[in-house]
Amino acid sequence: MNVFRRGYAMASSSASSLRQARKVVCIGRNYADHIAELNSARPKQPFYFLKPTTSILLPGEGPVKRPKGVELSYEVELALIIGKTLKDFPVEDEAGAIDAIESYALGIDMTARNVQWEAKKKGLPWSINKGFDTFLPMSNIIPKSAIPDPHSIELYLSVNDEVRQNDSTNLFLFRVPQMLSAISQVMTLEKGDIVLTGTPKGVGPVLPGEVMRAGIKVNGKEIEESKIEVAVEESTGAYAYAET
Repeated sequence: MNVFRRGYAMASSSASSLRQARKVVCIGRNYADHIAELNSARPKQPFYFLKPTTSILLPGEGPVKRPKGVELSYEVELALIIGKTLKDFPVEDEAGAIDAIESYALGIDMTARNVQWEAKKKGLPWSINKGFDTFLPMSNIIPKSAIPDPHSIELYLSVNDEVRQNDSTNLFLFRVPQMLSAISQVMTLEKGDIVLTGTPKGVGPVLPGEVMRAGIKVNGKEIEESKIEVAVEESTGAYAYAET
């Protein structure tokens, strides 16, 4: 069954530019209810990790592949596409933070949850549980004008038309200036880099044969470019989960 809308038959040229990012930086634990549902500690400052650009799955490129033995979980997030070089960005400059954003997108940060639990328990890096190919489905690029305020939009995600996540970015624990400041103190943000801003409550499992749909609403109106529709399939690749 073809689960993709006709408009998703091929990745658009604008979406393909997402692959030009040199890095994808992911803010973790940025919604209080999500922290609670995973029994995580609330960070005192922005906490982040990296996903490889090879994990990006553009619109129409095919399904998310669940590696063998992996408990696959979804996390819908607003993505910032950086428009200029940032180093030691001043946290108090909110206007400058918005100016530094070239455009937006929606992303689904796919996670190998059982691999992540093991990594947390043993103090291991998160690269495996976040880094598989196809583990970052992305929408088309959203024009900056479509999102006047990134702190006031609604994100949603459904699995087989059952809504699992639906919350506003006004629940961010750390706003965009804090995110950009914290990241750029450690690593320079460059034009085209992608910053995922964290996921709200409602994360959970998704299985092969199921279909995820996600999007963004501004003042109750859905942004067409934000829509993601992607199926999940079992991977035929060589990887099979085994305890580290």
